[in-house]
Amino acid sequence: MSTILAEKKILFVPLDWGLGHATRDIPLIHEMQNAGCQVFIAAEGKHAALLQQEFPEITIFPLPGYRIQYAQKGKFFGLKIIQQIPKIIKAVTNEQQWLKKIVADYQIDAVISDNRFGLYHKDIPCVFITHQLLIKTPFGGWSERTLQKINYHFINKYSACWIPDFKGEDNLSGELAHPSKLPNNTSYIGCLSRFINKPDVPKKYDLLVLISGPEPQRTNLENIITTQIKSLQIKALIVRGLPGSPETKTIAPGVEQVNHLNATALNEAILASDIVLSRSGYTTLMDLARLNKKGILVPTPGQTEQEYLGNYLMEKGYFYSLPQEGFDLKTTLEKAGKFNFHSFRENDMDQYKKVVRSFIDELSRKDAKRAKEAKIF
Repeated sequence: MSTILAEKKILFVPLDWGLGHATRDIPLIHEMQNAGCQVFIAAEGKHAALLQQEFPEITIFPLPGYRIQYAQKGKFFGLKIIQQIPKIIKAVTNEQQWLKKIVADYQIDAVISDNRFGLYHKDIPCVFITHQLLIKTPFGGWSERTLQKINYHFINKYSACWIPDFKGEDNLSGELAHPSKLPNNTSYIGCLSRFINKPDVPKKYDLLVLISGPEPQRTNLENIITTQIKSLQIKALIVRGLPGSPETKTIAPGVEQVNHLNATALNEAILASDIVLSRSGYTTLMDLARLNKKGILVPTPGQTEQEYLGNYLMEKGYFYSLPQEGFDLKTTLEKAGKFNFHSFRENDMDQYKKVVRSFIDELSRKDAKRAKEAKIF
């Protein structure tokens, strides 16, 4: 491996909106390391804890997230977000100032920003990762067009936009990542999942419950599940989505609850389960597609993107989806058992690896060109 390749310093910065942005960056980080790069991460709180657990050798810079607060009632979700736009704008401005100093102090060669708007730099390649080119709102129409213009304004400041999905009809994101008009710098990089499918894994659980997403709705769903599951004769594992503490306890005969599982343990738990119940967060959907696993989706109330994905993927037959309001676990399991699940057609699940290698090769070519020009002059 060349010296130039080994010296590349790549900075990853995931959005602090649930844990999905952090977990979907894990396979990209591994691939960057496989290519001989030195990776840095910027995060805080549970996102930093999760990534430090997966990559104990990586330096993690403390960088405040957008720290969005969420409404207790789903119907106020959109309004609550709109009220915090000034706070987001301030955070983007702070990101710009912070990035200039980090790039100078650590000689960063490239930045990978997972849906954070202010991590672009005029002197180095910067990649924006998103599956939401079209941002769904409760109001539709003019509000979605306006947000798309703002979204594209920032995306166009980056060298490239990587979309974690497949091009064409057989996709996971629908019109979110397949709008009528794309930014000029976009490319589809396929499914991003840290998991590996393995044949013939023995069954251990009838149901795996993955609790995730923003508070207070994360806790609301957890309370619903833990209350209702106690009356069922079922073998189940509930993963609370709270990294940083390894606490495990039995909440009913045959039902265990754990705060967090690392990637290897969660991979095994999913494969060992008949069916998975989770939010319709996009990273979770990519994980389930990668492992070809049946899923019950309960979108975060009021989160328009998750509600759209739940409906879209249920129509395609990939997953069974229903709202949190009026949720009944016993009835849900019965209905899901009769649902005609369709397998996600076999796609190239390693497509992202080729994109990463091409990106690193291009960095090396540019460095070689600059070195050659410097010798000439």
